[in-house]
Amino acid sequence: MTASLSGKRILLVIGGGIAAYKCLDLIRRLRERGASVRPVMTAAAREFVTPLSVGALAADHVFTDLFDRQDEQDVGHIRLAREADLIVVAPATADLMAKLANGLANDLASTILLAAGSPVLFAPAMNPAMWAHPATRRNHAALLEDGIRFIGPNSGEMAESGEAGEGRMAEPLEIVAAIETLLDSAPKPLAGKRVVVTSGPTHEPIDPVRYIANRSSGRQGHAIAAALARLGADVRLVSGPVSIPDPAGVTVTRIESAREMREAVEALLPADAGVFVAAVADWRPENETADKIKKQKGAGAPALALVENPDILAGVGHHEKRPRLVVGFAAETRNVVENARKKLDKKGADIIVANDVSHDSGVGNKGVMGGARNRVVIVSRDGEEAWPELDKEEVAERLALLVSEKLAGQPK
Repeated sequence: MTASLSGKRILLVIGGGIAAYKCLDLIRRLRERGASVRPVMTAAAREFVTPLSVGALAADHVFTDLFDRQDEQDVGHIRLAREADLIVVAPATADLMAKLANGLANDLASTILLAAGSPVLFAPAMNPAMWAHPATRRNHAALLEDGIRFIGPNSGEMAESGEAGEGRMAEPLEIVAAIETLLDSAPKPLAGKRVVVTSGPTHEPIDPVRYIANRSSGRQGHAIAAALARLGADVRLVSGPVSIPDPAGVTVTRIESAREMREAVEALLPADAGVFVAAVADWRPENETADKIKKQKGAGAPALALVENPDILAGVGHHEKRPRLVVGFAAETRNVVENARKKLDKKGADIIVANDVSHDSGVGNKGVMGGARNRVVIVSRDGEEAWPELDKEEVAERLALLVSEKLAGQPK
Protein backbone atom coordinates (compact mmCIF):
# COMPACT_ATOMS: atom_id res chain seq x y z
CA MET A 1 0.00 0.00 0.00
CA THR A 2 1.45 3.38 -1.01
CA ALA A 3 1.65 6.07 1.69
CA SER A 4 -0.45 8.48 -0.37
CA LEU A 5 -1.49 10.44 2.73
CA SER A 6 1.85 10.37 4.55
CA GLY A 7 2.03 13.13 7.16
CA LYS A 8 -1.56 14.28 6.61
CA ARG A 9 -3.64 15.04 9.70
CA ILE A 10 -7.29 14.04 9.47
CA LEU A 11 -9.84 15.13 12.06
CA LEU A 12 -12.66 12.59 11.82
CA VAL A 13 -16.03 13.70 13.21
CA ILE A 14 -18.22 10.62 13.69
CA GLY A 15 -21.94 11.34 13.69
CA GLY A 16 -24.72 9.25 15.18
CA GLY A 17 -26.03 6.68 12.73
CA ILE A 18 -25.78 2.99 11.97
CA ALA A 19 -23.15 3.82 9.34
CA ALA A 20 -20.79 4.84 12.16
CA TYR A 21 -19.47 1.26 12.13
CA LYS A 22 -17.91 1.96 8.72
CA CYS A 23 -15.65 4.53 10.35
CA LEU A 24 -13.65 1.75 11.96
CA ASP A 25 -12.61 0.56 8.51
CA LEU A 26 -12.17 4.15 7.32
CA ILE A 27 -9.68 4.83 10.13
CA ARG A 28 -7.74 1.68 9.23
CA ARG A 29 -7.63 2.62 5.54
CA LEU A 30 -6.44 6.15 6.29
CA ARG A 31 -3.68 4.98 8.61
CA GLU A 32 -2.56 2.38 6.03
CA ARG A 33 -1.91 5.32 3.72
CA GLY A 34 0.18 7.20 6.27
CA ALA A 35 -2.41 9.63 7.66
CA SER A 36 -2.87 10.36 11.36
CA VAL A 37 -6.50 10.28 12.47
CA ARG A 38 -7.84 12.24 15.43
CA PRO A 39 -11.43 11.19 16.22
CA VAL A 40 -14.29 13.29 17.54
CA MET A 41 -17.49 11.44 18.49
CA THR A 42 -20.93 12.90 19.09
CA ALA A 43 -23.03 11.55 21.93
CA ALA A 44 -25.24 9.74 19.39
CA ALA A 45 -22.20 8.16 17.70
CA ARG A 46 -21.25 6.55 20.99
CA GLU A 47 -24.55 4.66 20.90
CA PHE A 48 -23.36 2.82 17.78
CA VAL A 49 -19.58 2.35 18.23
CA THR A 50 -17.45 2.69 21.34
CA PRO A 51 -14.70 5.24 21.92
CA LEU A 52 -12.50 2.31 22.97
CA SER A 53 -12.73 0.73 19.49
CA VAL A 54 -12.28 4.05 17.70
CA GLY A 55 -9.34 5.10 19.86
CA ALA A 56 -7.60 1.74 19.50
CA LEU A 57 -7.73 1.89 15.69
CA ALA A 58 -6.78 5.57 15.55
CA ALA A 59 -4.05 5.19 18.18
CA ASP A 60 -5.14 8.58 19.51
CA HIS A 61 -7.34 10.16 22.14
CA VAL A 62 -11.04 10.27 21.30
CA PHE A 63 -12.60 13.69 21.89
CA THR A 64 -16.23 13.65 23.00
CA ASP A 65 -17.16 16.54 25.29
CA LEU A 66 -17.17 20.30 24.69
CA PHE A 67 -16.88 20.89 28.44
CA ASP A 68 -14.17 18.37 29.22
CA ARG A 69 -11.90 20.18 31.72
CA GLN A 70 -8.67 18.58 30.52
CA ASP A 71 -9.31 18.84 26.78
CA GLU A 72 -10.69 22.38 26.95
CA GLN A 73 -8.12 23.98 29.25
CA ASP A 74 -6.39 25.38 26.14
CA VAL A 75 -9.62 25.97 24.17
CA GLY A 76 -9.36 22.50 22.69
CA HIS A 77 -12.19 22.80 20.20
CA ILE A 78 -10.45 25.71 18.46
CA ARG A 79 -7.14 23.86 18.46
CA LEU A 80 -8.76 20.76 16.96
CA ALA A 81 -10.45 22.85 14.28
CA ARG A 82 -7.19 24.52 13.23
CA GLU A 83 -4.58 21.75 13.47
CA ALA A 84 -6.04 19.35 10.89
CA ASP A 85 -5.26 19.30 7.18
CA LEU A 86 -8.81 18.12 6.56
CA ILE A 87 -11.95 17.62 8.64
CA VAL A 88 -14.05 14.63 7.59
CA VAL A 89 -17.59 14.16 8.88
CA ALA A 90 -18.71 10.54 8.51
CA PRO A 91 -21.47 9.72 8.87
CA ALA A 92 -22.74 13.24 8.32
CA THR A 93 -26.24 13.06 9.74
CA ALA A 94 -29.13 15.34 8.84
CA ASP A 95 -28.67 16.88 12.30
CA LEU A 96 -25.00 17.75 11.74
CA MET A 97 -25.76 19.16 8.29
CA ALA A 98 -28.55 21.31 9.73
CA LYS A 99 -26.36 22.60 12.56
CA LEU A 100 -23.53 23.76 10.32
CA ALA A 101 -25.85 25.15 7.63
CA ASN A 102 -27.56 27.28 10.25
CA GLY A 103 -24.54 28.17 12.36
CA LEU A 104 -25.44 26.20 15.48
CA ALA A 105 -22.69 25.15 17.89
CA ASN A 106 -24.07 23.35 20.94
CA ASP A 107 -21.68 20.38 21.20
CA LEU A 108 -18.05 19.63 20.46
CA ALA A 109 -18.58 18.42 16.86
CA SER A 110 -20.68 21.39 15.74
CA THR A 111 -18.39 23.87 17.52
CA ILE A 112 -15.34 22.44 15.73
CA LEU A 113 -17.10 22.65 12.38
CA LEU A 114 -18.09 26.27 12.94
CA ALA A 115 -14.51 27.16 13.92
CA ALA A 116 -12.89 25.14 11.12
CA GLY A 117 -9.96 26.67 9.29
CA SER A 118 -9.36 23.53 7.20
CA PRO A 119 -11.35 22.10 4.28
CA VAL A 120 -14.37 20.05 5.37
CA LEU A 121 -15.64 16.87 3.67
CA PHE A 122 -19.11 15.52 4.50
CA ALA A 123 -20.13 11.89 3.86
CA PRO A 124 -23.91 12.01 4.40
CA ALA A 125 -25.83 9.01 5.73
CA MET A 126 -29.53 9.00 6.54
CA ASN A 127 -32.90 7.55 5.62
CA PRO A 128 -33.84 8.29 1.98
CA ALA A 129 -36.88 10.31 3.10
CA MET A 130 -34.66 12.47 5.31
CA TRP A 131 -32.16 13.04 2.49
CA ALA A 132 -35.00 13.99 0.11
CA HIS A 133 -36.74 16.31 2.61
CA PRO A 134 -36.82 19.95 1.46
CA ALA A 135 -35.09 21.09 4.67
CA THR A 136 -32.14 18.73 4.05
CA ARG A 137 -31.98 19.78 0.40
CA ARG A 138 -31.83 23.44 1.48
CA ASN A 139 -29.10 22.67 4.01
CA HIS A 140 -27.14 20.69 1.41
CA ALA A 141 -27.32 23.58 -1.06
CA ALA A 142 -26.27 26.07 1.62
CA LEU A 143 -23.27 23.95 2.65
CA LEU A 144 -22.16 23.57 -0.96
CA GLU A 145 -22.41 27.35 -1.34
CA ASP A 146 -20.26 27.72 1.80
CA GLY A 147 -17.54 25.51 0.27
CA ILE A 148 -18.23 22.24 2.08
CA ARG A 149 -17.27 19.22 -0.04
CA PHE A 150 -19.46 16.12 -0.26
CA ILE A 151 -18.90 12.45 -1.09
CA GLY A 152 -22.12 10.50 -1.57
CA PRO A 153 -24.63 9.52 -0.43
CA ASN A 154 -25.03 6.34 -2.44
CA SER A 155 -28.20 4.52 -3.38
CA GLY A 156 -29.04 1.16 -1.88
CA GLU A 157 -30.79 -0.65 0.93
CA MET A 158 -30.74 0.94 4.36
CA ALA A 159 -29.27 -1.28 7.09
CA GLU A 160 -31.64 -0.14 9.81
CA SER A 161 -34.98 -0.08 7.99
CA GLY A 162 -34.78 -2.29 4.92
CA GLU A 163 -35.89 0.67 2.80
CA ALA A 164 -34.04 1.40 -0.42
CA GLY A 165 -33.06 4.72 -1.95
CA GLU A 166 -30.46 7.45 -1.83
CA GLY A 167 -28.96 7.87 1.62
CA ARG A 168 -26.30 5.19 2.19
CA MET A 169 -22.94 6.51 3.35
CA ALA A 170 -20.17 6.24 0.77
CA GLU A 171 -17.92 3.22 1.30
CA PRO A 172 -14.64 3.78 3.18
CA LEU A 173 -12.48 3.42 0.05
CA GLU A 174 -14.64 5.97 -1.77
CA ILE A 175 -14.14 8.40 1.10
CA VAL A 176 -10.40 7.71 1.09
CA ALA A 177 -10.26 8.43 -2.65
CA ALA A 178 -12.07 11.74 -2.11
CA ILE A 179 -9.66 12.64 0.70
CA GLU A 180 -6.65 11.80 -1.47
CA THR A 181 -8.04 14.00 -4.25
CA LEU A 182 -8.61 16.93 -1.87
CA LEU A 183 -5.19 16.73 -0.23
CA ASP A 184 -3.00 15.66 -3.11
CA SER A 185 -1.13 18.66 -4.49
CA ALA A 186 1.51 16.57 -6.28
CA PRO A 187 1.75 16.65 -10.09
CA LYS A 188 -0.64 14.23 -11.79
CA PRO A 189 1.31 12.04 -14.23
CA LEU A 190 -1.83 11.15 -16.18
CA ALA A 191 -3.31 14.66 -16.29
CA GLY A 192 -4.70 15.34 -19.76
CA LYS A 193 -4.81 11.62 -20.66
CA ARG A 194 -8.03 9.79 -21.44
CA VAL A 195 -8.22 6.14 -20.39
CA VAL A 196 -11.05 3.74 -21.19
CA VAL A 197 -11.59 0.94 -18.65
CA THR A 198 -14.02 -1.98 -18.78
CA SER A 199 -15.18 -3.77 -15.66
CA GLY A 200 -17.58 -6.38 -14.34
CA PRO A 201 -19.34 -9.20 -16.16
CA THR A 202 -21.69 -9.10 -19.10
CA HIS A 203 -25.13 -10.68 -18.97
CA GLU A 204 -26.24 -12.50 -22.11
CA PRO A 205 -30.01 -13.06 -21.92
CA ILE A 206 -31.54 -16.48 -22.48
CA ASP A 207 -35.07 -15.37 -21.65
CA PRO A 208 -36.49 -12.52 -19.51
CA VAL A 209 -35.26 -14.12 -16.26
CA ARG A 210 -32.12 -16.12 -17.17
CA TYR A 211 -28.74 -15.17 -18.58
CA ILE A 212 -25.17 -16.39 -19.17
CA ALA A 213 -22.47 -14.59 -17.17
CA ASN A 214 -19.04 -14.89 -15.55
CA ARG A 215 -18.13 -14.77 -11.84
CA SER A 216 -16.96 -11.16 -11.81
CA SER A 217 -17.76 -8.65 -9.07
CA GLY A 218 -16.18 -5.69 -10.88
CA ARG A 219 -13.94 -4.94 -7.88
CA GLN A 220 -10.69 -5.13 -9.83
CA GLY A 221 -11.83 -3.04 -12.77
CA HIS A 222 -13.45 -0.41 -10.57
CA ALA A 223 -10.33 -0.21 -8.39
CA ILE A 224 -8.16 0.30 -11.49
CA ALA A 225 -10.46 3.05 -12.77
CA ALA A 226 -10.24 4.82 -9.39
CA ALA A 227 -6.44 4.48 -9.24
CA LEU A 228 -6.06 5.93 -12.74
CA ALA A 229 -8.33 8.85 -11.82
CA ARG A 230 -6.19 9.57 -8.75
CA LEU A 231 -3.21 9.94 -11.09
CA GLY A 232 -5.13 12.62 -12.99
CA ALA A 233 -6.55 10.62 -15.93
CA ASP A 234 -9.91 11.38 -17.49
CA VAL A 235 -11.28 7.87 -16.90
CA ARG A 236 -14.28 6.55 -18.84
CA LEU A 237 -15.50 3.32 -17.23
CA VAL A 238 -17.77 0.94 -19.14
CA SER A 239 -19.28 -1.34 -16.52
CA GLY A 240 -21.35 -4.46 -16.72
CA PRO A 241 -23.94 -5.24 -14.02
CA VAL A 242 -22.29 -4.94 -10.59
CA SER A 243 -23.46 -4.28 -7.03
CA ILE A 244 -20.53 -2.07 -6.00
CA PRO A 245 -20.49 1.76 -6.04
CA ASP A 246 -19.11 3.79 -8.92
CA PRO A 247 -15.47 4.79 -8.33
CA ALA A 248 -14.86 8.39 -7.34
CA GLY A 249 -13.92 10.85 -10.08
CA VAL A 250 -14.83 8.51 -12.94
CA THR A 251 -17.41 8.83 -15.73
CA VAL A 252 -19.42 5.60 -15.93
CA THR A 253 -21.41 4.03 -18.78
CA ARG A 254 -23.52 1.06 -17.67
CA ILE A 255 -24.24 -1.80 -20.05
CA GLU A 256 -25.65 -5.33 -19.88
CA SER A 257 -24.38 -7.37 -22.82
CA ALA A 258 -21.09 -7.84 -24.68
CA ARG A 259 -22.47 -6.17 -27.78
CA GLU A 260 -23.51 -3.14 -25.73
CA MET A 261 -20.04 -3.02 -24.16
CA ARG A 262 -18.35 -3.07 -27.56
CA GLU A 263 -20.53 -0.21 -28.82
CA ALA A 264 -19.87 1.85 -25.68
CA VAL A 265 -16.10 1.28 -25.85
CA GLU A 266 -15.81 2.15 -29.55
CA ALA A 267 -17.85 5.31 -28.97
CA LEU A 268 -15.19 6.44 -26.45
CA LEU A 269 -12.29 6.14 -28.91
CA PRO A 270 -9.81 7.68 -29.50
CA ALA A 271 -8.11 7.41 -26.11
CA ASP A 272 -4.56 7.40 -24.81
CA ALA A 273 -4.96 4.01 -23.13
CA GLY A 274 -7.46 1.22 -22.76
CA VAL A 275 -7.52 -1.20 -19.84
CA PHE A 276 -9.88 -4.09 -20.49
CA VAL A 277 -10.66 -5.83 -17.21
CA ALA A 278 -14.25 -6.92 -17.82
CA ALA A 279 -15.06 -10.63 -17.79
CA VAL A 280 -16.95 -10.62 -21.06
CA ALA A 281 -19.03 -13.71 -21.78
CA ASP A 282 -17.48 -15.58 -24.73
CA TRP A 283 -20.85 -16.82 -26.01
CA ARG A 284 -24.47 -15.73 -26.04
CA PRO A 285 -27.68 -17.55 -26.92
CA GLU A 286 -28.40 -17.40 -30.61
CA ASN A 287 -32.01 -16.50 -29.93
CA GLU A 288 -33.40 -14.81 -26.83
CA THR A 289 -36.97 -15.88 -26.13
CA ALA A 290 -39.55 -13.22 -25.34
CA ASP A 291 -41.19 -15.41 -22.67
CA LYS A 292 -39.72 -17.43 -19.83
CA ILE A 293 -38.78 -20.95 -20.94
CA LYS A 294 -41.01 -23.34 -18.97
CA LYS A 295 -40.08 -26.82 -17.88
CA GLN A 296 -42.02 -29.54 -19.64
CA LYS A 297 -42.43 -32.75 -17.67
CA GLY A 298 -40.45 -35.55 -19.32
CA ALA A 299 -39.15 -33.32 -22.11
CA GLY A 300 -35.66 -32.75 -20.65
CA ALA A 301 -33.62 -29.58 -20.92
CA PRO A 302 -34.26 -27.37 -23.95
CA ALA A 303 -31.53 -27.09 -26.57
CA LEU A 304 -29.56 -23.87 -26.22
CA ALA A 305 -27.73 -22.81 -29.39
CA LEU A 306 -24.82 -20.47 -28.71
CA VAL A 307 -22.99 -17.97 -30.93
CA GLU A 308 -19.67 -16.24 -30.28
CA ASN A 309 -19.68 -12.76 -28.77
CA PRO A 310 -17.51 -9.95 -30.18
CA ASP A 311 -13.92 -9.92 -28.91
CA ILE A 312 -13.76 -6.40 -27.48
CA LEU A 313 -10.04 -6.44 -26.66
CA ALA A 314 -9.06 -7.71 -30.12
CA GLY A 315 -11.43 -5.24 -31.74
CA VAL A 316 -9.77 -2.31 -29.98
CA GLY A 317 -6.25 -3.74 -30.38
CA HIS A 318 -6.66 -3.74 -34.16
CA HIS A 319 -8.92 -0.68 -34.41
CA GLU A 320 -8.06 2.28 -36.65
CA LYS A 321 -8.45 4.46 -33.53
CA ARG A 322 -6.36 2.12 -31.38
CA PRO A 323 -5.18 3.69 -28.09
CA ARG A 324 -1.44 4.21 -27.70
CA LEU A 325 -1.45 1.62 -24.90
CA VAL A 326 -3.74 -1.42 -24.81
CA VAL A 327 -3.88 -3.54 -21.65
CA GLY A 328 -5.94 -6.72 -21.49
CA PHE A 329 -6.80 -9.12 -18.70
CA ALA A 330 -6.79 -12.89 -19.12
CA ALA A 331 -8.34 -15.12 -16.47
CA GLU A 332 -6.49 -18.45 -16.59
CA THR A 333 -6.50 -21.66 -14.55
CA ARG A 334 -3.42 -23.31 -16.10
CA ASN A 335 -0.48 -22.43 -18.36
CA VAL A 336 -1.06 -18.86 -17.23
CA VAL A 337 1.93 -17.14 -18.84
CA GLU A 338 1.91 -19.28 -21.99
CA ASN A 339 -1.75 -18.56 -22.69
CA ALA A 340 -1.32 -14.86 -21.94
CA ARG A 341 1.65 -14.55 -24.28
CA LYS A 342 -0.34 -16.09 -27.14
CA LYS A 343 -2.94 -13.37 -26.65
CA LEU A 344 -0.51 -10.45 -27.05
CA ASP A 345 -0.38 -10.58 -30.83
CA LYS A 346 -3.76 -12.21 -31.33
CA LYS A 347 -5.49 -9.42 -29.41
CA GLY A 348 -3.19 -6.62 -30.56
CA ALA A 349 -2.36 -5.76 -26.94
CA ASP A 350 0.78 -4.23 -25.43
CA ILE A 351 0.30 -5.88 -22.03
CA ILE A 352 -1.70 -8.86 -20.86
CA VAL A 353 -2.40 -9.05 -17.13
CA ALA A 354 -2.62 -12.80 -16.59
CA ASN A 355 -5.00 -13.42 -13.74
CA ASP A 356 -4.49 -16.78 -11.97
CA VAL A 357 -7.99 -17.83 -10.86
CA SER A 358 -7.07 -21.42 -10.03
CA HIS A 359 -6.08 -21.00 -6.39
CA ASP A 360 -8.04 -20.47 -3.19
CA SER A 361 -8.14 -16.72 -2.49
CA GLY A 362 -8.72 -17.22 1.21
CA VAL A 363 -12.05 -15.40 1.15
CA GLY A 364 -14.34 -18.39 1.00
CA ASN A 365 -14.46 -19.03 -2.73
CA LYS A 366 -12.36 -20.99 -5.19
CA GLY A 367 -10.28 -18.62 -7.25
CA VAL A 368 -10.16 -14.84 -7.06
CA MET A 369 -13.06 -13.83 -9.32
CA GLY A 370 -15.39 -12.02 -6.96
CA GLY A 371 -12.87 -12.13 -4.10
CA ALA A 372 -10.92 -9.32 -2.44
CA ARG A 373 -7.41 -10.35 -3.57
CA ASN A 374 -5.70 -11.10 -6.85
CA ARG A 375 -2.54 -12.79 -8.15
CA VAL A 376 -1.35 -11.59 -11.55
CA VAL A 377 1.57 -11.86 -13.96
CA ILE A 378 2.34 -8.87 -16.20
CA VAL A 379 3.11 -10.25 -19.66
CA SER A 380 4.57 -8.03 -22.39
CA ARG A 381 7.04 -8.32 -25.24
CA ASP A 382 9.76 -7.37 -22.76
CA GLY A 383 9.12 -10.44 -20.60
CA GLU A 384 7.05 -11.42 -17.57
CA GLU A 385 6.78 -9.99 -14.09
CA ALA A 386 4.93 -12.00 -11.44
CA TRP A 387 3.33 -9.91 -8.71
CA PRO A 388 2.62 -11.43 -5.28
CA GLU A 389 -0.95 -11.98 -4.17
CA LEU A 390 -2.27 -8.53 -3.29
CA ASP A 391 -5.45 -6.71 -2.36
CA LYS A 392 -7.20 -5.67 -5.55
CA GLU A 393 -6.67 -2.02 -4.58
CA GLU A 394 -2.91 -2.65 -4.43
CA VAL A 395 -2.98 -4.37 -7.84
CA ALA A 396 -4.86 -1.34 -9.15
CA GLU A 397 -2.31 1.13 -7.76
CA ARG A 398 0.61 -0.80 -9.27
CA LEU A 399 -1.09 -1.11 -12.64
CA ALA A 400 -2.04 2.58 -12.75
CA LEU A 401 1.61 3.50 -12.16
CA LEU A 402 2.66 1.05 -14.90
CA VAL A 403 0.21 2.67 -17.35
CA SER A 404 1.63 6.08 -16.42
CA GLU A 405 5.22 4.89 -16.99
CA LYS A 406 4.38 3.29 -20.34
CA LEU A 407 2.56 6.37 -21.64
CA ALA A 408 5.39 8.65 -20.49
CA GLY A 409 7.86 6.56 -22.51
CA GLN A 410 5.82 6.59 -25.73
CA PRO A 411 5.69 9.26 -28.42
CA LYS A 412 2.39 11.09 -28.70
